[in-house]
Amino acid sequence: MRARPLGRTGLTVSPVGLALAALGRPAYINLDHAADLGDDRSVAALERRAHAMLDEAVGAGVRYVDAARSYGRAEAFLASWLDGRGAGAVPVTVGSKWGSTYTAGWRADADVHEVKDHSLGTLRRQVAESRALLGDRLDLYQIHSATLDSGVLDDAGVLAELVALGDGGVVVGVSVSGPRQVEVVRHALAAQVDGIVPFRCVQATWNVLEPSAGAALAEAADAGWGVIVKEGVANGRLTSRNDDPGFAAQRGALDAVAARHGVTVDAVALAAALAQPWAGVVLSGASTRQQLRSNLTAATLALTGDDLDALAPLAEPADVYWRTRSQLPWN
Repeated sequence: MRARPLGRTGLTVSPVGLALAALGRPAYINLDHAADLGDDRSVAALERRAHAMLDEAVGAGVRYVDAARSYGRAEAFLASWLDGRGAGAVPVTVGSKWGSTYTAGWRADADVHEVKDHSLGTLRRQVAESRALLGDRLDLYQIHSATLDSGVLDDAGVLAELVALGDGGVVVGVSVSGPRQVEVVRHALAAQVDGIVPFRCVQATWNVLEPSAGAALAEAADAGWGVIVKEGVANGRLTSRNDDPGFAAQRGALDAVAARHGVTVDAVALAAALAQPWAGVVLSGASTRQQLRSNLTAATLALTGDDLDALAPLAEPADVYWRTRSQLPWN
């Protein structure tokens, strides 16, 4: 993979990045995630797995790594991996997020895995925590799953603090989720404090089942923002693991495109995201080396117009997609 700029942020990324959401804690909502981790979900075991995945990813050309305060020990695992390789020895851009707190206590069966709080106090606490682990290796810091309801994009105190963070050399961004992604992205594009727009990057869900944010992400890219795509395989729904009979027709369309190119279904899904002209980096949420290698195939897979036309009917209404996602079990 060739490194490339992330919008006009000044950051350098690869077409496919590695997300640590499923690697920093003992449970996640990806399909059959428990089978990937096996029985040993100790902190030490998951740290070894995270390090092995980072080695594999960087060896294959990955240059962007995504973490968050709420991803269990993801930042700590990333920091220990970076420390083990020496300052400046690993050419990766590091992004993390604030606004949600991990609350599961390293239990896969916890009732609540994370709690959202977009207050100024949480920002100040969590940026200090992130910096304590990552220091000046923190390149991008984003609001985690900003919503209109939380009011974070209209909180003058938070926005001023983010401007100060940006003045200190960290690129400031916003991540979004849910059926109102379009509104949130556009609200963020217009957000200002003292005439200054604090944000220069957006991370959003886009996949062939949930493409609704595409127009707003194109607007962000036109404004010079970096655009990061998450959940490109829809938490496993766009992989070979999805054997739901109700998904058989959609799976058939994916299988047909994959067969034409001799690749896996997940590679097709990620390649569809990479085919969007505004996409700066598309995240792999792989938990195993095999999954990562399969995902990375997307970087060299050029889907045709006919392929993309065949995938277009897979799109679901946004509210249906997010309702289905909300029902995926932590495992």
